[in-house]
Amino acid sequence: MIPAQASRTALRVALHRAAHQLLDAPTVFVDPLALRILGPKVEAAFRADPAQYDTSRFAPQMRAFMAVRARLAEEQITQARAAGVRQVVILGAGLDTYAYRSPAAPPVAIWEVDHPATQTWKRELLAAAGIEPPPHLKFVPADLAREPLEGALAATGFDPHVGAVFSWLGVTQYLSADDVLATLRYVAGATATAGGVTFDYAIAPQLLGITERWAYEALAARVKAAGEPWLSAFVPRELVTAVQQQGFGVVRDVDLQDLLQRYVDGAQGVRLGRLARLMWAGSAPYAA
Repeated sequence: MIPAQASRTALRVALHRAAHQLLDAPTVFVDPLALRILGPKVEAAFRADPAQYDTSRFAPQMRAFMAVRARLAEEQITQARAAGVRQVVILGAGLDTYAYRSPAAPPVAIWEVDHPATQTWKRELLAAAGIEPPPHLKFVPADLAREPLEGALAATGFDPHVGAVFSWLGVTQYLSADDVLATLRYVAGATATAGGVTFDYAIAPQLLGITERWAYEALAARVKAAGEPWLSAFVPRELVTAVQQQGFGVVRDVDLQDLLQRYVDGAQGVRLGRLARLMWAGSAPYAA
């Protein structure tokens, strides 16, 4: 992250999520605020000509990737809340809209953690769109590359002893492997009673085929040029072991293509590739 600049990748994710609502059928992940949060001008442009955001032959794959990971994360939150978990933490929230459309029951407290510049930008967009933050939402400005999650949450009333469910999407690639594991170590302690975390991670490039390796390097170059370089990628089986060692009772590594097949019969003919995977780590399996 550039210190005083909102995340450009957060905007790209939000644009893909918005385009998914209009361009893809059936919709894998329904988000009624995905367009609105971008502001009235952008929403109007989307609705007038959504095809203008179908920018490349890889765009459908990117939209499906964003949709699948968001759907799993919210399924896990739903199941955890049904099991009695009353704390939800969205790490690297970007323009995520869960807090603004989550059901009132069962009652829950939600924390959105993100880089201070990105969070300021989001709150400006929310105000411009007329989206009122709910009373049970707390904003936590924090740069996890420079400060531990534990301190940031403790300052805003989070209780690490009663259970929580975390969503951590599109973030680990931008942290060092040590920072990823340190964050997971804290989350393991905070979810030992109940809950867990859904997160995605980049596959180590040496495991990729020629075409996927090219795609990985192209994406890595793009985000680096935007000032947000990728800092970590993992071998799945090694990451499973490392995550277990942080203290989680249940660790499930999930293939995104398998999830897409589960969510959509025929999977829209979209192949998600093998650049990234999802993982659920927690005290119970829930929906993963």
